[in-house]
Amino acid sequence: MDDIMTLEEVAGYLKLKPQTIYTWAQDGKIPAAKLGKEWRFRKSVIDRWFNQHFDGKFSVYLENP
Repeated sequence: MDDIMTLEEVAGYLKLKPQTIYTWAQDGKIPAAKLGKEWRFRKSVIDRWFNQHFDGKFSVYLENP
């Protein structure tokens, strides 16, 4: 299951601080699943979520999911 990422891995992948990812997960701003006390993320979902946050004028540069 290489598609499953930890909070720290998502933070590194998006080049953000882990606290930012944690806050976003808590607030439902980033797609995540809480398993016990740990947050987990599916890389393919994070990629789609990230692409949806691009300004519309740049969408021509994105691959079709």
